[in-house]
Amino acid sequence: MFEWLNDQWAALTLGKVLIFVGLFLLSLAFSFGSIAVVMVKIPANYFSPHYNESFLPNSSVAVRWGAVIAKNVFGVFLILLGLALSLPGVPGQGALTILLGIIMLDIPGKRPLEARIIKRPTVLAAVNKLRKRWGKPELVID
Repeated sequence: MFEWLNDQWAALTLGKVLIFVGLFLLSLAFSFGSIAVVMVKIPANYFSPHYNESFLPNSSVAVRWGAVIAKNVFGVFLILLGLALSLPGVPGQGALTILLGIIMLDIPGKRPLEARIIKRPTVLAAVNKLRKRWGKPELVID
């Protein structure tokens, strides 16, 4: 077993390390960018218990169901990708990708978990600062 590890270590070159570092930085930027877009695009009262959860309210039922199914399939894809990125030796931000996938899913109990995360003072301050930069109102937390 250790011979295989020694062979892998010996085969490591600067080019391979730079590729892994580049992939890591690219996936980190994608994860942060995706989370930033979601935090800016959500309505200010998204975390309020009074928020109406209708998705694409002015669309037909077929379009809404199609979009919900596509969003959930994409969420599952992101979770699986995050799990793969969490494996040792695979560059990338697995935890952030999994979090983004969970945000995309429509699962019971998701809303209180998200609210508990966003209610942390440092997280809320960072999100509100980002929203202010893009001209969006601060999040309303009840």
